[in-house]
Amino acid sequence: MKLYQALIPILLLVVPNLSAAEDFGTRQEAIDMVRRVKAVAARQGLQAAVEAVNSQRPEFKIKDLYPFIYTLEGISVAHGANVKMVGKSWITTKDQDGKYLIQTMVATATNPEGSGWVNYKWPHPITHKIQDKSAYIEKLGDDYFVGVGIYSGS
Repeated sequence: MKLYQALIPILLLVVPNLSAAEDFGTRQEAIDMVRRVKAVAARQGLQAAVEAVNSQRPEFKIKDLYPFIYTLEGISVAHGANVKMVGKSWITTKDQDGKYLIQTMVATATNPEGSGWVNYKWPHPITHKIQDKSAYIEKLGDDYFVGVGIYSGS
């Protein structure tokens, strides 16, 4: 009985952290979501992918993951967490550390591989706190890129 009583405080600390970890998307889930967006664009066209992301269809809103699509000039055309960002140029946007995050994403999308990870700081869509984020970016067609990011704790 004493062992059971000793384990209760430990379980109370661990169990909430396990459920919180399940709320964060993983690197693989981010990659998979980027590829789902690209698959919609390949099958139905770019506009269908843009509409799917902006309408936050269930396959594009998992845990804290959401996709975003930008032109290579830095204009947001789709955003799965905040459609108010759509239609605006973000090319000169800096994160909290002064990093030009959209310029870095464009450079990643246009590198020889056409993909990669970009690290920056961004508000979490649920907590609204600035957190470390790493987004997986892939070029989409000739003039766009799509990305999905994971937050610290993922």
